[in-house]
Amino acid sequence: MRKIDINCDMGESFGVYTLGMDGEVIQYISSANIACGYHAGDPQVMNKTVRMARENGVRVGAHPGFPDLAGFGRRNMDCTPDEVRDFVIYQIGALKGFCTLHGVEMQHVKPHGNLYNMSVGNESLSRAIAEAIAAVDRNLIWVVLGGAQSSLVRKIASEKGIRVAFEAFPDRTYESDGTLTSRKKPGAVIEDPLKSTEQALRMALDNEITAADGTRLTMEIHTLCLHGDNPSAVHHTRSIRQALEAEGVSITPLADQV
Repeated sequence: MRKIDINCDMGESFGVYTLGMDGEVIQYISSANIACGYHAGDPQVMNKTVRMARENGVRVGAHPGFPDLAGFGRRNMDCTPDEVRDFVIYQIGALKGFCTLHGVEMQHVKPHGNLYNMSVGNESLSRAIAEAIAAVDRNLIWVVLGGAQSSLVRKIASEKGIRVAFEAFPDRTYESDGTLTSRKKPGAVIEDPLKSTEQALRMALDNEITAADGTRLTMEIHTLCLHGDNPSAVHHTRSIRQALEAEGVSITPLADQV
């Protein structure tokens, strides 16, 4: 049986500001990437989101980003690899405290926004992230963008003694090199649930993505990411999960795959 994980970025509210539809989306996913206070989230939101994940049987992962609340972590920052390593260690540790509080085992680490994007194909940043994960807990799974960088990431993960899972995005468009289309470009985020569901099925069943220019890309995929701040988030996640299960795909957390 084909297995796939469905993950979603969560816990990105801050203080009196609410972002995303976490309470509605969580019933359709198997893994939650929880913001750790740098790009979004705060201690109260982190606590609430870990508790909600536990109550819904959803696995928990840290979602560390650049220290960029104003830009939601979606701006490039000129940071050294050592700084990046320490940023990631700090944020994993923060979420790990709430996991301990609620008796939850952390499953994975998935960088956020431009920390994620800048590390694609960048050996020094990728090594910094892997070193941070290994320093905290070698049982944690490193979630990265699937595609051309997979051989580099596998090499780094093997050297650091950690597991890696490859991710694809049903609600985003891709460039021909396998990178995500910049959010600055029109149409980078797919808002039509039918289109995101069609793409999710190709990803899960065929390990295939069609780029914006028509290029067909084949890659290993363990998890599909949906964005909780997408205006159609609930429709996307519900439609995708139902379609996958109708095709006999088992929605399975990463820890049971890699």
